[in-house]
Amino acid sequence: MPDKQNATRWVVFVAIVYPTILTLAYFRWLDDAGPILQRGVFQGGKLLQFLLPAVWVWWVLKQKPHWSRPDRRGLLENLVFGGTVVVAMLLLYHLLLAPWGVFEGPLEQIMQKVEEMGVDSPALFVALGVFYALGHSLLEEYYWRWFVFGQLRERISVPWAIVISSLGFMAHHVVLMVTFFGLFSFWAWFFSLSVAVGGLFWAWSYQRTGSLYGPWLGHLLVDAGIFIVGYDLVF
Repeated sequence: MPDKQNATRWVVFVAIVYPTILTLAYFRWLDDAGPILQRGVFQGGKLLQFLLPAVWVWWVLKQKPHWSRPDRRGLLENLVFGGTVVVAMLLLYHLLLAPWGVFEGPLEQIMQKVEEMGVDSPALFVALGVFYALGHSLLEEYYWRWFVFGQLRERISVPWAIVISSLGFMAHHVVLMVTFFGLFSFWAWFFSLSVAVGGLFWAWSYQRTGSLYGPWLGHLLVDAGIFIVGYDLVF
């Protein structure tokens, strides 16, 4: 059992850094490799990422995860949080970012990445947005809150587990933001830190309620808001 516990520490460390390495691979290192290879690395890498927690917990640790029922207060607080973020996001975009031309520089790269992912029509973009809002957000909550945060809090204090898991959650978004806006751009770090704030809130909510449904709802709403802005930019 101690050997499994030591191995789990390494697995959690890998789980924290792996999404950043994967994002660097398909988003930066394979930038000139062609869309087919990029999509293959992205899809295969994501499959490995989301299989890791389930395989380790069920098959190696022989544990049966407990999935708590939706918590009414947790759902309400995440509805308010997610809704507030979406409204703030849309106001910021329409009143400041778009008029100031903040996206004029990154737009060409954004369009290129959208095309490389094979999303070349409004219908496909909407379908991708629906998948990310409903499905991918749940997978990220299961990965970052249930597994990474859940394993960290068994080994370190809860506040530090919240902070470290949230910074890990932010890290692969930094790659995206720096690619679009530049390393020394205020907006690259503003958007990245906003992701960390979301991670902090969702980890806190999960710790308080024991349920992923609330964080999933909040995450779903924020992702939907991002794709609404993205649709306006691209189409």
